[in-house]
Amino acid sequence: MITKFKTNAEVIENGDKYLYGNHIRMPLALEGGDGAWVFDKDGNKYLDFVGGIAVNGLGHNHPRIQECLAERAKTILHCSNYFYNEPAVQTAKLIVENSCFDKVLFANSGAEANEGQIKLARKYAKDHGHPERFVVITMKNSFHGRTLATCTATGQYGVHRYFEPLPDGFRYATFNDLDSVKALVDEYTCAILTEPVQGEGGVRPATPEFLKGLRELCDEKGILLMFDEVQVGSGRTGKLFAHQYYGVEPDTCSMAKALGSGVPIAALCARGEACNVLTPGTHGSTFAGGPLACALAMTTLDVMLNEGVLNNCAEVGEYFRKRAHEVIEKNHPDTVDEIRGLGLINGIQLKKPSGQPVVDLCFKDNNVLINNTNGNVLRFIPPLIVTKEEVDIVINAVDAAMTKLGW
Repeated sequence: MITKFKTNAEVIENGDKYLYGNHIRMPLALEGGDGAWVFDKDGNKYLDFVGGIAVNGLGHNHPRIQECLAERAKTILHCSNYFYNEPAVQTAKLIVENSCFDKVLFANSGAEANEGQIKLARKYAKDHGHPERFVVITMKNSFHGRTLATCTATGQYGVHRYFEPLPDGFRYATFNDLDSVKALVDEYTCAILTEPVQGEGGVRPATPEFLKGLRELCDEKGILLMFDEVQVGSGRTGKLFAHQYYGVEPDTCSMAKALGSGVPIAALCARGEACNVLTPGTHGSTFAGGPLACALAMTTLDVMLNEGVLNNCAEVGEYFRKRAHEVIEKNHPDTVDEIRGLGLINGIQLKKPSGQPVVDLCFKDNNVLINNTNGNVLRFIPPLIVTKEEVDIVINAVDAAMTKLGW
C-alpha cells in the first residue's frame, strides 16, 4: 500500500534518495494548481511564470481539460496507431485548418518531432535524386532536443559535451545572419533548421529579413526550410505558430510543449511534397497520436483558437514588455542589456554573468517562479491565460530582487 507524503520536506528527502535528480533545481514539491498559480505540499501558493517550461498554456486545472480527461477515461486511453482514432484526426484537422500545412505526424516530445524533421530532410533529398545531400544547417545558441541527433543539431557545446562522438551531418550558422548561412550551403546540404524565436538560447526573435532570406535561399537551392516551434508554437506568441507573424511558410515545422496541456504530445507538420516522404516503416512511435494525448491536444487547441486565449497572450505579452521597460529603465538602467520577446515568451538579458540570484530571490521573498536561461537571461513563459495584474506581481518581484542585490 502506498502511503502519501505529507510535507514538502518528506517529498524532497525521498526524492533525493530515489530520483536521479538531474533536472531538479528548486526545493519545492508541487501538489496542485489553479490558473497561473501552483501550491506546494505545505499549502504555500506561488505565481507560476515557468509554466511547466512553456507547457501549461491553459494554466493549471482548466475546466475544459478536466472534462476532457474525465470523458476520455470512460472510453479508450490507447490504441495502436495502426488504427484511426477520432481525437488524432480532429487535432490534425484543427492544425491544418489554422496553418499553411497539409498533413500532421504525431510524436511524443519536441525532440522526437525534430528527429522526424531531420530524417524527413535526408529522405526527401534521396527521394528527389540527391543521395549526397545529408547535412542540416542549424544555428548557434539553438536548442532542438536531447537525443543524439537533436542534441547535435543544437548549436551549443554545453549540450554536446560528454557525448562525443556525435552524429555527422550538422553545421552551425549565426542566428539572424543570412550571409553566415549562405556560406555553409553546399552540394551536401539537404535542409536548414531554425527556431523563429530562440527559447533556450535566450529568447531571441528572428528578424523578418532573416526568415524571408532563408525561404528564398531554400527555394533557390531546392532544399527544405524547417522550423522548430516546440517552445514557441501552440499559441505561445499570440498566434498558433510564431512564423505566422513573419509571413514565411516553412516546408516542415515541429510543435509540442503547450499542445497537450501537460500530457506529452508533439507534432511534425508538413506541406507540399514534404508530406509524401515519411512512408510506413521510416518513422513512428508506439505512443504517438494516441487518443488520450490527442483528445487533450484537440481540447487545448479548441480553447486557444476559439475562447480568446491567443488575443490575451498577445495583449498581456505586450503589457509585460511595456511594464518591464518602465521599471527597469527607472530603477535598474545599468543592470539590463535588453528586454525582448513575442507574445508570452519574454526575456530580460542582464549585464551580470548569471540571473540565478534574481530567480532565487523571487522564489524566496515573493513566491514567484521564474527561470534563468543561457546564463544571464531571465525567461518568463507563463500560462497564456495570465492577467495584467499577475504580470505586475512578477515585475514587482523582479524589481525587488534586483534592488535587494544592489543591481
